[in-house]
Amino acid sequence: MATLSINGVRKSFGALEVLQSIDIELEDGGFLVLLGPSGCGKSTLLSIIAGLEPSSGGDVFIGARKVNDVHPKDRNIAMVFQSYALYPTMQVSRNIGFGLEMRKVERSERELAVHKAAELLQVEHLLDRKPGQLSGGQRQRVAMGRAIVRNPDLFLFDEPLSNLDAKLRVEMRTEIKRLHDRLGTTVVYVTHDQVEAMTLGSRVAVMKGGVIQQLADPQTIYDEPANLFVAGFIGSPAMNFLNGTLVELDGTLALRHGEIGEAVLALPELRQDAKAFVGLKVIAGIRPETFHAGTGPCALSGVVDVIEPTGPDTLVIFNVEGQLLTARLGPRERPKPGDAMNLVVDTSAVNLFDPETGNRI
Repeated sequence: MATLSINGVRKSFGALEVLQSIDIELEDGGFLVLLGPSGCGKSTLLSIIAGLEPSSGGDVFIGARKVNDVHPKDRNIAMVFQSYALYPTMQVSRNIGFGLEMRKVERSERELAVHKAAELLQVEHLLDRKPGQLSGGQRQRVAMGRAIVRNPDLFLFDEPLSNLDAKLRVEMRTEIKRLHDRLGTTVVYVTHDQVEAMTLGSRVAVMKGGVIQQLADPQTIYDEPANLFVAGFIGSPAMNFLNGTLVELDGTLALRHGEIGEAVLALPELRQDAKAFVGLKVIAGIRPETFHAGTGPCALSGVVDVIEPTGPDTLVIFNVEGQLLTARLGPRERPKPGDAMNLVVDTSAVNLFDPETGNRI
């Protein structure tokens, strides 16, 4: 196991800058998720860590060793790819142990390592099969086994679950989490799936345009997003954004919203440093699950637009003064489109953003 330090790493392809001064510190045994939409630079950063792509500047340390000029095979890392990258003509046992075979590890030691990895991943009964006889989930387990037998300092996962169906993704996500808990190896995991990021990572780096927008533990990113991009990218359904003006009424901060400017949402639990924005335009970020039916100064009034029953809950899209918001309510709450509705907001969970900079206030 080892720590990972990324200091000021940049990457350019000609005039195109795809990574801009990336700084990350990951503790020994940590699980870092690089999260973002396609083209944000997360896979490029993973390739630089692996040594498959040279950086244009900055340093990468695995443990105390600077690895900028170290060949990939000498970095003591193991990668698991989206495409599995298994040898189709080899049996599972040889696929798992092939890296050790290339390193001239004794056959008895190699076989022991293969069987231990197969047992850990519950693929012992598949050792005599070839990849073409396996399901997608089984192939991914074999690819993970090949990485495990190397006993690396660092595991690198490049969107390993993207080719699997929804049910299998959930199962494999659990397997990866269990595997990390057992092995304790430092992991860097690339994905565009925010559910994977939230469930797997001890640290999550949300990326956009080659820049880390926020680096924190998953709960902090969910509760206190650094800016509008992070707020909208994390969470399903996405965070609601309500435009308005921050005002102070009888000593209490509130959001005056709506086209005519008379609708007011009281925000009594807002941090006092937000007073600096009184009289200015702001954007209130409200998670769908923070709503519940009721009335009062901390409620929004609107008209139901669309109902989406999901089984465990009901998503209600309602129109508030011309702005569409989504509320996640209980499974038995089924208002009808066109109904008037009052929804109380848990104001302790409301975030305010500066509409000019997009940053959290």
